[in-house]
Amino acid sequence: MNLREPITLSRACEAIEIPSGIRNTIPAGSTVRVMQSLGTSYTVATDRGYMFRIDAKDRDALGISPGAATDEFAVKGTFSEQLIKDELRTVFDPEIPVNVLDLGLIYSCAITPLQEGGKRLELKMSMTAPGCGMGNVLKADVENKLSRLPEVKEVHVEIVFDPPWHPGFMSESAKLQLGFDLDAGQNEPGPSVFR
Repeated sequence: MNLREPITLSRACEAIEIPSGIRNTIPAGSTVRVMQSLGTSYTVATDRGYMFRIDAKDRDALGISPGAATDEFAVKGTFSEQLIKDELRTVFDPEIPVNVLDLGLIYSCAITPLQEGGKRLELKMSMTAPGCGMGNVLKADVENKLSRLPEVKEVHVEIVFDPPWHPGFMSESAKLQLGFDLDAGQNEPGPSVFR
């Protein structure tokens, strides 16, 4: 199946309008094109030019078969900063085909041991624009993904805008992927993530 080809929804489908973040339902029979299928969601555009995010659980409405892996199971392995980074790299901005870590949206991640055992993760995360309506959606994605990690008992993500995000916060690979000139301005690194 070529995802860029028009797809007629087989059933009504819950979706989140991009960039407003407003929940909506796309009616059965609507024509959409999949613009991005990264992480656990699909970004689709309607024939009227509206963009929506559809969760992977509703991929059947798009006529897409479930893959071998599902997003519902706990992550296996030993807890580590690398495991946190790996999981953050599975959360994607619905408009930009880059994950939130490489985009430079994660400003900090504090790991605190809990008295009763396990760990609490506290993250500060920004958006590419202060008025982005997808903030709560991405925040929930990060919290859900990190809560599946071994030993993690609590996850709290705070959306912040200080310092204001700019393209210089992106990783070099993200800049290359998006066609940014690595030698042109705003190459100041973002905040230190793990402490």
